[in-house]
Amino acid sequence: MIDDLEEKSEGIDVQYYVAIVRRRHLQFLIPVFLGWAVVWGASWIVPPRYQSTTLILVEHPTMPKDYVTPNVDDDVQDRLQSITQQILSRTRLLRIIDQLDLYADASRPSGDHKVDRMRKDIAIELVRDARNEITAFNVSYSSRDPHLAQKVTSELTNLFINENLEVRQQQSEGTTRFLESQLESARKTLSEQEDKIRQFKAQHPGELPAQVGSNLQILAGLQSQLQTEQDALNTAKQQRVYLESLVNQYRSMQDAPRSGGNTPVGLPAVNSELDRLRTQLADLGSHYTDRHPDVRKLKQQIADTEKMRDRILASLKAKDNAHTDPNNASASVESSDVRDPSSPMFQLQGQVQSNRVEIANRERGVSDLKARVLEYQSRLNQEPMREQQLSDLTRGYDQSKANYDDLLKKKNESAMATSMELLQQGERFRVIDPPSLPAKPDFPNRLKFCGIGLGFGLALGLAIAAAFEMIDDRIYEEKELQKLLPVTVLAEIPSVGAAADIKAERRRLWLGWATAAFVAATILVGSAFSYLRG
Repeated sequence: MIDDLEEKSEGIDVQYYVAIVRRRHLQFLIPVFLGWAVVWGASWIVPPRYQSTTLILVEHPTMPKDYVTPNVDDDVQDRLQSITQQILSRTRLLRIIDQLDLYADASRPSGDHKVDRMRKDIAIELVRDARNEITAFNVSYSSRDPHLAQKVTSELTNLFINENLEVRQQQSEGTTRFLESQLESARKTLSEQEDKIRQFKAQHPGELPAQVGSNLQILAGLQSQLQTEQDALNTAKQQRVYLESLVNQYRSMQDAPRSGGNTPVGLPAVNSELDRLRTQLADLGSHYTDRHPDVRKLKQQIADTEKMRDRILASLKAKDNAHTDPNNASASVESSDVRDPSSPMFQLQGQVQSNRVEIANRERGVSDLKARVLEYQSRLNQEPMREQQLSDLTRGYDQSKANYDDLLKKKNESAMATSMELLQQGERFRVIDPPSLPAKPDFPNRLKFCGIGLGFGLALGLAIAAAFEMIDDRIYEEKELQKLLPVTVLAEIPSVGAAADIKAERRRLWLGWATAAFVAATILVGSAFSYLRG
């Protein structure tokens, strides 16, 4: 039991593995060197590929959005993806291939094969910030010629920059043209609405809602004029009755003698008319000034009546002074009164005729005013219906006007944004790092191949050394013998070697160290060379 515990507690037998190293160092070192040499040599045989890279910054507009709002898509990723698809199209790539004579050594010289190879050689990597927004992107191209890789990368960089400007300008101009077409359509619609409203107003003059106040004022004025005209007509008719009575009285006065009081028969009527006119003048004077037409007209009537009264008195006096026969005198006076313009009878007949004309004019005026009153009343009656019709037309006009104003504002903003894009003041791509001229190949990475070869050699050496150790059936240690024999070893016979064997062993040891030094030095030199030459 104690022996078992001691055996378990021994752990790893270092001397055993050291003995294996001494026996199998050549079987280990030679495969290590060969495995490393094969992989490292292959890295120098494989055609190198150089990668040229440029960094393009996504530069935001220099003009603040509060002043000019861009009219293109703000999603950089979508636009960059669209631009990439356009640049990697067959037509664009074939033009670059023909221009720079790329893939001239291709086994399959077809255009599609060259385009596929070029697409594989192009790499685009996005650069994002902490907010996951694209701030820049790298464009790379791989080729066997570093100068050619730089030229192609420069060409791709120019395509990205120019294509972005062209795409933004086309989108901006397209947006502006679309808004202009929509604005023109809205303008035509608005013009049609204006024509409809204009025609409606022309077809219904005086019946519009905006004219209700003026129609009411005009109607009130017409009604007042109608009342005044009717009053004037009544006055003229009364004047006619009065004048006719004066004519009749004057005619009867020519044939009748004086009254007992030596007073003509017609004078009381004249005096009564004068009193009435003066009373009416006093009543109008309390409401109107002396310049009022009715006041002035009434004063003229009073003056005419007074003149008529004086003429009647003068005519009667002339009649009393005549010494002729009363019948002949009466006939001669009457005849002279009719023909003499200065006679009262002639003037009364003239006033009667003038009064008839005035009555006819007043009647026509009253008829015209009534017609106009009816017209304006009809307009007021039509106003609710016209208001509804005009409201329907105005509602469509207001909507068209609002749409037109909104499109006009957007069109002006879009035109400003288009001007900004044409001046290259919008979002654009700017080269931060110009296309590099690669000094070392991107593939193969010879230093990395050197490490891979060392690992492969170590694995190969271990495998071969282990294989030799497994197929060797010789016994080298006491423990191996104890495992084979069921009895206990009582004594050991020390090895007695000849001089030749000792020299051979030393020579073998030195050969092992020399081989290890050679392998290590060769690997170090190869790694250093790979690091320096790439």
